[in-house]
Amino acid sequence: MAGAVMAMLCTAVAVFVLFAVRQEIAQDRTQRLFDNAVNVGKQLRRGVQGVDVTPVDASRESVQVVDPAGRVAAASPDMAGKPPMTHLAPDPDAFATASSCGGKVFGDRCVIVLAYPVHRHDGLWQVNVAAPQVPWYVGSGLLVPLGVGWLLLVVAAGAAGSYRIVGRALRPVHTITRELDQITAGDLNHRVPVPAYRDELRELAETANRTLGRAQSAVERQLRFASDASHDLRSPLTAMRTQIEEALMWPHQADWPQTAKALLESVERAQALVADLLQVARLDAGVAGRREVIDMTGLVGAELDRRPCRVGTLAVRRSLVSGVAVCGERIALTRLLNNLLDNAERHAASLVTVTLTLEAGVAVLEVCDDGEGIAPEQREVIFQRFARLDASRARDPDGTGLGLPIARQIAHSHGGTLAAEDSPRGARFVLRLPARATPPPTGP
Repeated sequence: MAGAVMAMLCTAVAVFVLFAVRQEIAQDRTQRLFDNAVNVGKQLRRGVQGVDVTPVDASRESVQVVDPAGRVAAASPDMAGKPPMTHLAPDPDAFATASSCGGKVFGDRCVIVLAYPVHRHDGLWQVNVAAPQVPWYVGSGLLVPLGVGWLLLVVAAGAAGSYRIVGRALRPVHTITRELDQITAGDLNHRVPVPAYRDELRELAETANRTLGRAQSAVERQLRFASDASHDLRSPLTAMRTQIEEALMWPHQADWPQTAKALLESVERAQALVADLLQVARLDAGVAGRREVIDMTGLVGAELDRRPCRVGTLAVRRSLVSGVAVCGERIALTRLLNNLLDNAERHAASLVTVTLTLEAGVAVLEVCDDGEGIAPEQREVIFQRFARLDASRARDPDGTGLGLPIARQIAHSHGGTLAAEDSPRGARFVLRLPARATPPPTGP
């Protein structure tokens, strides 16, 4: 904008200068023609013979002397043998000028012609004097400095305007940078100011604020995770310390086999918690094992066949559609299925139902129990880490509260979903994974 304004101003000034200088040169040239015509007229009044019609600048000016009959009586060398250069008929006591381009006399040139009347005793004679017109650009001696000055002024104005405008436009960037520089890992409450105008800088500020919000949420989630993990790890460690101290206080009265059994239970609980924490850390870091096409029907069936001793008196009913395959990590999917089965066994009254179907290219696995069920408002709470409902604490006080969160995170890492949905009785967990083509049999 600054460059455009300066270009218009410079153009206007240049046009004015060219016009003024051209007019001045044209007036000066006309005055020279008049002086030349007056000089020839003085000679002509003394007599036609011996009149010197050679112009002052023979390379640029031409002279003709025309008698009262309209014939050329004398002419400069370049006008010799040519007709009168003009048909102007000035007043007897004045002179006249005209511009002429082309014609038989001057060819393709454009000239200024001055006609000057001379009174003699034999009639009215006329002196015609011509010189080239001043071009619109006057000459390279003026046009080049004007062009260079025009270019320098426009570039300088554009640079200065751009510096000012870009500086004002980028001022919010400096503010955002200053605010971001004040943010530390321990204080993520700061937010960058959002510019008033809806432009790319506003979008940058809003994106930065959303990023800071996500970072703050992630840090708070990590702090809660560390707090909950330390609390859950402290419980089995405290129990083991208490049992050991009691046994050492009365070593002869202690039941060492019973103490060892109690310590083993606490160690198993700590081991399970550490394994869950490791799995959560792997999932948060995006660490994934080798993906392959897995026969989901065979995986679920094999896992159910392997669990009778853990089910106890519960009945397990299965309905598995053959030919259902997914692409994923076998160990992770096995962990997901076991977490769902463990949860169902923990809350079932007498029956656990496992169903596997294929719906529109999606493998659907349902694990249902006939227990107390889950209230609708708590169906998302159970997927939060270390979140345990009262019923879960009563049935399994040693649980970690990480089984269902890990199962959902594994489902998400495989491009699927895991949710607690409506059921006529008990809890119903539904896993949906993108299906793949069934792998070919590997047997002979």
